[in-house]
Amino acid sequence: MAHREIFWNITHEYIMYILSAIAVAFVAYAIYKHYKLWHIGKADDRSKNIAKRVWAFIITGLADGLGHRRFLKEPYPGIMHLLIFWGCLVLLLAAAVDATTHYLNIHLEGNIYLWFSFIVDISGILVLIGVFIAIYRRYVQKPDRLNTILDDGIILSLIAVVIITGYIIEGLRIAVTELEIHPEWAVWSPGGYVFAKAFAGLDENSSLILHRWLWWFHAILVDAAIIYVALSYSKLQHIIISPLNAFFRNTGPVGVPAPINIETAETLGVGEIKDFTWKQLLDLDACTNCGRCQDACPAYLSEKPLSPRKLTQDLKAQWLKTSQFKAGDSGGQPPLVGGAVTEDEFWACTTCAACQEACPVFLEHIVKILDLRRNVVMMQSKMPENVQLMLRNMQSRGHPWVGAQSLRLRGDWTTGLELKTLAENSNVDMLLWVGCTGALCDRNVEVTLSLVKVLKAAGIDFGILGEEEPCCGDPARRAGYEIQFQTTAEQNIAMLNGYNVKHILATCPHCYNSFKNEYPQFGGNFKVTHHTELISDLIKQGKLRITKELDLATTYHDPCYLGRYNKIYSAPRDILHAIPGLKLDEMNRSKSKSLCCGGGGIHMWFEQPIGKKINDIRTDDVLDTTAKTVTTSCPYCLQMLEEGILHKQMQEALKAKDVVELLEQVIEQPS
Repeated sequence: MAHREIFWNITHEYIMYILSAIAVAFVAYAIYKHYKLWHIGKADDRSKNIAKRVWAFIITGLADGLGHRRFLKEPYPGIMHLLIFWGCLVLLLAAAVDATTHYLNIHLEGNIYLWFSFIVDISGILVLIGVFIAIYRRYVQKPDRLNTILDDGIILSLIAVVIITGYIIEGLRIAVTELEIHPEWAVWSPGGYVFAKAFAGLDENSSLILHRWLWWFHAILVDAAIIYVALSYSKLQHIIISPLNAFFRNTGPVGVPAPINIETAETLGVGEIKDFTWKQLLDLDACTNCGRCQDACPAYLSEKPLSPRKLTQDLKAQWLKTSQFKAGDSGGQPPLVGGAVTEDEFWACTTCAACQEACPVFLEHIVKILDLRRNVVMMQSKMPENVQLMLRNMQSRGHPWVGAQSLRLRGDWTTGLELKTLAENSNVDMLLWVGCTGALCDRNVEVTLSLVKVLKAAGIDFGILGEEEPCCGDPARRAGYEIQFQTTAEQNIAMLNGYNVKHILATCPHCYNSFKNEYPQFGGNFKVTHHTELISDLIKQGKLRITKELDLATTYHDPCYLGRYNKIYSAPRDILHAIPGLKLDEMNRSKSKSLCCGGGGIHMWFEQPIGKKINDIRTDDVLDTTAKTVTTSCPYCLQMLEEGILHKQMQEALKAKDVVELLEQVIEQPS
């Protein structure tokens, strides 16, 4: 019956276990050393909702670990990593099975042994295929996002040599024990069989000596590789650190910075590495330098100074340098801002969360960038001139806009509409939060008017704040001016509670995100709905009568703060699909891969004169479709898309609309 002896031709195999124990000890020491380095940072309680965290980790492990969901968003590198991961995992499990069956005196025999041998050999072949794909990609194709260093070559070489020597050892055993006596067994080990045929002419004594020598070389090489990874800060450490980072990742809303106690905080934001939290330092440690974030970043794609990959790696290098200084040492430590990172880098971020969506190990880039902004704005009083003007307007006028918009009154758009204000009657089903842009900017006032007509057609009982409505504070927080945001949020919460507001309808995803995900930090707990969610439900409930067709080809641009931040992808598309005659032609970069319009992260009011305009790149995406109209559901996106169309001089051929404007054209209006 088909079988094999586990430690064939090997004596004193216990030495291998001693060497393995030494390697594991090095790994344990490395983990302890990393743990100490993480705790250079500030405290961050990640023990809350532990059951939710464990469950999220299990789901993540199945979908993104074993299933490679995030990796396979890019098939080529995703398949490469999948082959190496699953191949090595099967080989590791096979080694455990071999050891267990040997010492328990359980023998794999017959078909079970043959299939076991076949699966293990195929797994090794898959690893080699993955390694050769990686070598070709990294050293021949050389994509821009890959920053190849010596460690990459060492890791790939070690994996390849370990696998190939394993096949040679197996081949020598098969040549002696199976090739002539049981050739029908030998073919079930295809990798070893090839080498067995190669060594078929070698005499038995030479085969035994070579087998024993290579077996010990292979065993020592495996342990040496483990020790190298443990001591060298090799990226292969992500085998341990990435699952830890996934376990301790933020399980709440995307990109929400921690509030600051302004009165007691010694430092506002992050001015030195030690000002990051331990979890943020774990984040840096978990980064594998893969560059997926860089490929997704609109700032990088538009030739701005920011690369999320480089920023993370530079902060990581700074962290490791800082760890060499003893507590209390003064001077000599490299500066953070102006050293590891530049102001141009973190001001280039649009906070679109594309980097976090792409990251396979769940790094949280946005909050780090906001923390850097917080420090330079609140501690150093340094910021671009346009940002300073925007913040000054928020303080003096209650909104961030300058120019003609700043001369309007918030209630001007309501003239003749006979709308309820909460000051007159607060007994309404919901508050329509118009937002600064929706109330003050002419183009977005048109969207607000369309929404009012749709709400009235559906018989919705709503009210507005009118002149009382201030800014939600989002621009201040994204600029790093936490003091202004917290003051605004607390005042707004007091006002809304005073009117007994329970349900807020928001047209701006930035207002929506602030109310839903950030105001709860300060006790503001409201039901918050985006207008596309409400309208989609109204259509499904039959409360809006669509009476006309619209013969129009359109494409839909996903706003970052609606899509990646709040996972609202279906509602606006459901509205478009409900319009008879409308044809929806999706862009290549859509939904979770949507490219930012360029207006987020305060870039509506501040633009770096470096590189290309992000909205021009996004307009090119639109022009690659058959659409004559690009629709969206964000006032920032609408303005940025119209500006892109203007830059391309395509005003006659292409229009930008909010989805509610299209719907308003086809519904039956009340008399």
